[in-house]
Amino acid sequence: MSLFYNVTIPSEALYRKELHPSLLEGAKLFGKVFGESQIFAKGKLRSSDFANSASGLQIVRGLGQEVKRMEVYRFDTKKEVFTLVNPEDTSSLYFPVAGEKGIKSCVTPTLSGDAKLDQNHFLLQPMSAEDLSNSRNIRSFWCRIKDGRVWCATGGSAESAYRKVTGKGDKVNLSAGYMWQEVSRRWEGGPLTAKVLSFVPISEPQVECHRVIITNHSEEAVTFTSIVAIPIYGRSADNLRDHRHVTSLLHRMEVFEKGVSVTPTLSFDERGHQKNHHTYYVCGVQGDGEAPESFYPTVAEFVGEGGSFDAPKSVYENLTGCKAGETREGEEAACGLRFKEITLQPCEAVEYLLFAGVCEEKEQISLVLSDLGSRESMQKAYEETCTFWQEKVNIRVHTGDEKFDHFMRWVAFQPILRRIYGCSFLPHHDYGKGGRGYRDLWQDCLALLLLSPENVRELLYSNFGGVRMDGTNATIIGEKPGEFVADRNNICRVWMDHGLWPLLTTAQYIHQTGDVKFLLRENTYFKDKQACRGTAVDELFNASEEPVQRTEAGEIYRGTILEHLLVQLITVFYEVGEHNHMRLRGADWNDALDMAWERGESVAFTAAYAGNFEILAQLIEALETAGISHVELAEEMLPLFVDNVVLYEDIRGKVKLLQDYTENCKHTITGRKVSMSLVELKRSLRSKGSWIKDHIRKTELLTVEENQWFNSYYDNNGRAVEGLHGENVRMMLTGQVFTIMSGTATEEQIPEICKSADKYLYEAKKGGYKLNTDFKELKTDLGRMFGFAYGHKENGAVFSHMTTMYGNALYQRGFAEEGYKALNTLYQCASDFEISRIYPGIPEYFDGKGRGLYHYLTGAASWYLLTIVQEVFGIKGHLGAMVLEPRLLREQFDEKGEASISLGFGGKRFEVTYRNPENKDFGQYKISGVTVNGQPASCQGHEILSIEQIAALDDRRVQEICVTLS
Repeated sequence: MSLFYNVTIPSEALYRKELHPSLLEGAKLFGKVFGESQIFAKGKLRSSDFANSASGLQIVRGLGQEVKRMEVYRFDTKKEVFTLVNPEDTSSLYFPVAGEKGIKSCVTPTLSGDAKLDQNHFLLQPMSAEDLSNSRNIRSFWCRIKDGRVWCATGGSAESAYRKVTGKGDKVNLSAGYMWQEVSRRWEGGPLTAKVLSFVPISEPQVECHRVIITNHSEEAVTFTSIVAIPIYGRSADNLRDHRHVTSLLHRMEVFEKGVSVTPTLSFDERGHQKNHHTYYVCGVQGDGEAPESFYPTVAEFVGEGGSFDAPKSVYENLTGCKAGETREGEEAACGLRFKEITLQPCEAVEYLLFAGVCEEKEQISLVLSDLGSRESMQKAYEETCTFWQEKVNIRVHTGDEKFDHFMRWVAFQPILRRIYGCSFLPHHDYGKGGRGYRDLWQDCLALLLLSPENVRELLYSNFGGVRMDGTNATIIGEKPGEFVADRNNICRVWMDHGLWPLLTTAQYIHQTGDVKFLLRENTYFKDKQACRGTAVDELFNASEEPVQRTEAGEIYRGTILEHLLVQLITVFYEVGEHNHMRLRGADWNDALDMAWERGESVAFTAAYAGNFEILAQLIEALETAGISHVELAEEMLPLFVDNVVLYEDIRGKVKLLQDYTENCKHTITGRKVSMSLVELKRSLRSKGSWIKDHIRKTELLTVEENQWFNSYYDNNGRAVEGLHGENVRMMLTGQVFTIMSGTATEEQIPEICKSADKYLYEAKKGGYKLNTDFKELKTDLGRMFGFAYGHKENGAVFSHMTTMYGNALYQRGFAEEGYKALNTLYQCASDFEISRIYPGIPEYFDGKGRGLYHYLTGAASWYLLTIVQEVFGIKGHLGAMVLEPRLLREQFDEKGEASISLGFGGKRFEVTYRNPENKDFGQYKISGVTVNGQPASCQGHEILSIEQIAALDDRRVQEICVTLS
């Protein structure tokens, strides 16, 4: 393991080279990136660089700078594990623990956190981030010494909290890997230590597992009693305030030999009153399989009159619980287990195996105990779980920064977490009641295509069933493939960016696999009462019908995936506002721009759509290469493909054309199709994309204080949002991202945009590029974001998703150094635990103080991973062939001048190593030689292996590609 330090070095000392050589090397690297009066050199420096070097320390101290050891997590260099000392000193830390399906849990260092199947089936009480450290309703393990002393081995007692804040708290260490957490705790002043492992096994049935090992670290024998409490909530999250007491009256508790089960009679939630079919339970055994001796099935029995979960009378007053076979009704469930008194000799330990879960058949409880209820079986399940997730996260990088390499493994894990949890089922659950958002799903698939492409094809296909004939879509994707919901809150709303993401992901899939004929597969369209792009209601639609588009004859209509993509792109082209940019509608990517429904326009995403027109035209060319010349489209769509620049300039004409089209498919369509030439279709797309780019270049380029960038939006009063407003400069990052990414910004304009972004938006200590400057206005004609405190969320925070896309866009256009700056600053801030206070990975955003928030709920991880793989290491697909276009900077190679990446491609495993023997920077080197498994390979352009060559490779080995740069 390596310890990482934080050294603040005055700029003038750096320039005078008054530093130890290793410090100077690290400072040079980050001086280049940050360019500030003080330079933060971290990540590159290790203790050996100065702790054992008197000269190094003397120089730093001579400048009045003391080397300060950071409170950081450490990586195990052999496993994907990190450790953290005293994790309780940081508020709101939580770790996800789940399986592929079933229980979705989170745990804190004190085992706070909740667990659930979905919105209507919470095993433990729902918790927000604020509840994690404030709620007493948590998992707990108590040890009552025979002499009357009490210790909470999970740290959840009132006494533990008091001792911690007075500096006399337990000594705590946390270790965590993919989907498991282990906390070691030493009782300060007491004789015991505890080690608590928490995980959800990958096998069925899924259940929370907790292994508790209590050890006597004193020199004398210790006699104590162990008591466990895992309070069962057992109902819908809605019942936290709605019918909380009434729903407890539904509870029926049964005490069985090894635990307590709770089976509510009914379920009260937004679906109405329904008969309940789920049982919630807690059970456990001593490591040798011995059952508890008594139980506390209700809260009243566990905490006692006047007691509480952090000072329960059953523990402090040594109250015996009830016996197996008893029942309780109509009360809150504590599910407490009391084990027999035990004596441990010095250094002796005892083990407890605990389980909490949800099932539809009570027989599953016995299955859990038989499958997992022994030391050996739980250890085996734990090892299987570790192996499973390590194999799932199958992308590894090696650069000159070992810490970054570990960081990337956790970034690669995040898209998997969001696939499981969605945006609703972790403590930062501000995103609703379940299901995954339409935009989120497509972007998460970008990363899943890199991690496990074999599972993505059918997922992509089924997602297209959420598109409506008017080009809008269902906004929520259910748990099952092809399951869609118009909106989680039954609100008619259109996000104007939703048509953008499916093509980006589909293009990625086709280039990774070569499966261009995927575009010709047919699928249904989504149908509900929402019509005419959310401006009308289809009164003829029967909500009891299957939600699919039908023809006039009542038959289900099916169109190609290409048709689905076209209708999403082309309709939004005509839905323009008074400046001839696409209307903002309910919002775009920035959900908080939600108050400009009438006159708001998104210049940023108009530019993004222009890029999509070109991407789809290129895919159509690939169809032509595959021998396809024509495709069939719904006859209603034909007018949308008119290629007429006069019409493009005619705002009213465009809006009228769209209105006519949406009216024609308001309820049913004819079902007739017309054949359209791919040549004609391609021409129409390129014409529209080219017109958009020219229009934005002519109308939206701003010049302020000799700085240039593009305006991103128009507000609900029809005014340009950015520029100089009085003495206040207003700039937003989003418009710069998509003008660069789409090719709207010219090669000459990009450096000017970067200079402006650096001047007005960049703040290194807070993560890099902020989403916007401070508008100093409650701008109710644009969105709720301006009601947020500046520096938080969408109002001026460093929003990781858009910052990562900014980096991606710059890399795509060949501006690698500028792109690296965006990505590297995010990494540095996220990895600076002293400031960010998050586990490894990328948060949704950094607040005004640099703290990371909404840690796992961000599409930034997918885009970050995509950018590292495809832009930094340059490993891309082109219709199934492997292409190498590295954009690694000099400092990203190790001391041998090498950088490598391990990943899957085309159903094979590859290890790609870049060798830079001359230590050249990007722009100075080119590929001079390539070997595949030791054999020289020809390089046709940047293509290294054709799809046929990849298919012929041996599945049983890792394919080794070595690339020499010179």
